[in-house]
Amino acid sequence: MAKVKYYYDSENLAYRKIKVRKRKKFGVVALFLVASALFGFLCFIILLNTPYFETPKDRLQAREIDNLKLNFSILNKKMDQVDGVVEDIENRDNNLYRVYFNISAIPDSVRKSGFRDINRYKKLAGYDNSQLVMNTTKRVDVLTKELAIQSKSLDIILDLAKAKNKLLAAIPAIQPVRNENLKQLASGFGYRTDPFTKARKMHKGMDFSANTGTPIYATGDGVIAKADNTASGYGNHIVIKHGYGYETLYGHLSKYKVRAGQHVKRGDIIGYVGSTGRSEGPHLHYEVHKDGNVVNPLNFYYGNISAIEYVAISKLANQENQSLD
Repeated sequence: MAKVKYYYDSENLAYRKIKVRKRKKFGVVALFLVASALFGFLCFIILLNTPYFETPKDRLQAREIDNLKLNFSILNKKMDQVDGVVEDIENRDNNLYRVYFNISAIPDSVRKSGFRDINRYKKLAGYDNSQLVMNTTKRVDVLTKELAIQSKSLDIILDLAKAKNKLLAAIPAIQPVRNENLKQLASGFGYRTDPFTKARKMHKGMDFSANTGTPIYATGDGVIAKADNTASGYGNHIVIKHGYGYETLYGHLSKYKVRAGQHVKRGDIIGYVGSTGRSEGPHLHYEVHKDGNVVNPLNFYYGNISAIEYVAISKLANQENQSLD
């Protein structure tokens, strides 16, 4: 039962009841409800932001988030290390391997370009740690692309290296007759006196004087294109196609040890010195052709002679004497 309140009426010298208006009662009730709502809201906010009121589930999620942040931090440090290794490989690729094989370097704008799809990382946005996750994901993508580009580049280098090895093996790089079997280097490349007409004419190869039956060696890897005596003046002769525009001819042989279509390696015996065809005595006439043009064989004897031997042969080869064919 509500308490009844009175006030003293001095005019009538009596106590009268205090009557509360309904509007005032409603205002008091409304004020109370508003104050209660505000108080409840403040309490809710305080509970959300005060660790002392965390639930077990909140604490578990907080630990998981901290662990994820730590793992992302460790991942980024490892990527820093991988970046350093990849950068070193890229530098060697651009400044060593590609320089050696005469191909242009791959610019950083290509290697580190990443991906241009602006929506690629959209699904990672909108979370508390979205920036951390997005930045790490971008780094992984860029690194993955760098590795893919570098892998493809090394595949190209490997193919070029294989081709380079084949080229080096194909180039005529040794003397066709060993020094210990030579009587002398009879004549070199250039204008010489013809032994039959005594006229000055172009001598397209080098003459190696040696006893009949002295072994003749293939000067580079290749395929025997000819092993016959159909070419005028050369007698029994062999032609080897080495590829890459190189071709060698061996003339005046006494006999063959190979046949047309046969593959040979540098250093294989292909025939023997003789004096067949247009020849003044037992010797090997040797020619080197590059892209259809005769070139000086002297420029290719770097595979089995020393610098001193090269100088001596060069002096003899450059003497304008009489050739043997």
